[in-house]
Amino acid sequence: MTATELKPPIFLIGNYRSGTTIAQKLIGLHPDIVTWYEPRTLWLYADPARRHDEFVKSDATKKVVRYIRDRFLEYQSRNGGRQVMENTPSNVLRVPLVHEIFPEAIFLYITRNPFSCISSMELKWQKPKTLKGLRRTLAVTPVTQLHYYAKDFIKQIIVKKILRRKYTPIYGPRYKGIDRDLQEQEKLTVIARQWARGNQKAREDLARLGNGRVLSFRYEDLMQDPEPVLRRIYQHCGLDCTDEIVRTAKEMIDPGRQQKWLRLDRKELAAIIPEIRDEMQYYRYDIPQPLQ
Repeated sequence: MTATELKPPIFLIGNYRSGTTIAQKLIGLHPDIVTWYEPRTLWLYADPARRHDEFVKSDATKKVVRYIRDRFLEYQSRNGGRQVMENTPSNVLRVPLVHEIFPEAIFLYITRNPFSCISSMELKWQKPKTLKGLRRTLAVTPVTQLHYYAKDFIKQIIVKKILRRKYTPIYGPRYKGIDRDLQEQEKLTVIARQWARGNQKAREDLARLGNGRVLSFRYEDLMQDPEPVLRRIYQHCGLDCTDEIVRTAKEMIDPGRQQKWLRLDRKELAAIIPEIRDEMQYYRYDIPQPLQ
């Protein structure tokens, strides 16, 4: 393979706060892999003004395909020709776009207990984007599109620093209808819908890719018994999982992060169960005893 050819990228598909970051770091332990952390605006290239993240196959025009594949090739080349492993959580809503641009790609899919996700998401909704985060975002943004994201950053500053509101204007995957829901629903209901709709759309779209194309795993299984899950992941990606990688991975994992959702009000959590019940059952998550 020459330096001008793009190696099949590995895409980690998973909702916000589902453990995508630690999973990406564990896969990035392999010396032939370079990880790319959330180049979010790259995936919005076709229409940065769109008010939701549900990009589809038809958004992958020749211009869009060429631009995004070129950015991946540049990233691969800058990092010694290593295979790119990418993670952008909002891609749970745009698997068809990702696959249309990269039909040769390798896909992984991670899920996590919704109560852990919702708790972590609720905290993230309270924090405005940092300057470090803004710089990372703008680094992969075309100059002609910078104004779209600068405007959002300024709006966050006004809402949090001047108006002193509890939550930022938006965080996480923007499903169709989220703007209306933000006006009509409680914040926790919106967050529950972000988890449920993102997971449902991702699993349905990934299933359409065919048998053997996607390896699915649960965050909890990776944390509780990392070796067999990690070895399956590496095998699916065509990578050798050495004993040294397994030892290092185990040192990086903190399994004691599963009950932080208990900080939230029980009545408020019980009220959102109808939003998440079906998806919970699909992924074999039980409703916790305190909420039954």
